Amino acid sequence: MFSEEEKAAFELAEAMTQTPATVSEKVFGDLRNYFKEDQIVELVATIAMENYRARFNRAFLVGSERLYQPTT
Repeated sequence: MFSEEEKAAFELAEAMTQTPATVSEKVFGDLRNYFKEDQIVELVATIAMENYRARFNRAFLVGSERLYQPTT
């Protein structure tokens, strides 16, 4: 269902979401097969921002505004 490129990005996101966040050299090696260094930096920054936002919202019990509406 997902490309190898997407799987590598998911692997990074999963590693960064763990507590503590530990990203192995293997994860970075896999990413380098598909992304340039500046793209990896952007992926890391975006994942870090989303993790921060999610944890901040969870701490203050900020719920969803239910803006997402799946198509049927």
